[in-house]
Amino acid sequence: MFQIGKTIVSEDILDHDFVCNLTACKGACCVEGAYGAPLEEEETTILDKIVEKVKPFLRPEGISALDSQGAFVKGEDGEWETPLVDGAECAYTIFEKDGTAKCGIEKAYNEGAVTWKKPVSCHLYPVRTRAYSEFTAVNYHEWEICDPACTLGNELKVPVYRFVKEALIRKFGAEWYSELEEVAERQTKS
Repeated sequence: MFQIGKTIVSEDILDHDFVCNLTACKGACCVEGAYGAPLEEEETTILDKIVEKVKPFLRPEGISALDSQGAFVKGEDGEWETPLVDGAECAYTIFEKDGTAKCGIEKAYNEGAVTWKKPVSCHLYPVRTRAYSEFTAVNYHEWEICDPACTLGNELKVPVYRFVKEALIRKFGAEWYSELEEVAERQTKS
């Protein structure tokens, strides 16, 4: 672990390789698991504002889940998260013709309907953050459904922190990311 500003960062994000391999996993992270995507408090306000603009990009099942549960829900842990369709996939999940799960919010963003890409927790994955009173923990989350991403990342020699560069800058800023790169460079030399 090392510290950058008010974050405590796991060296795993430097030491592990990762590149999403949607042809292998088919977007399983949008479907698997017992909870929706974690949301930050300010993201709930954003979802409230954009949900009606996103709905045209979603499946009927997702729209129904949003209509009955709302744009976001409070999880069992007391934290905000995206709602699920019948306890399974995220309500914002859409499926390509080949069965690959993707984000309907991101599709709306890519098509210019909204200016918000998707929840930062999704953008950061496989990095997970947790805010504490004095610092934010930045960790690598291992999940067997992402084994193909680890294999591809290893083949391409892309460490986790580089794969999620845009998301880390979105979350912590460019200066923070520059410091992270300096730590990674020092670690590589030693």
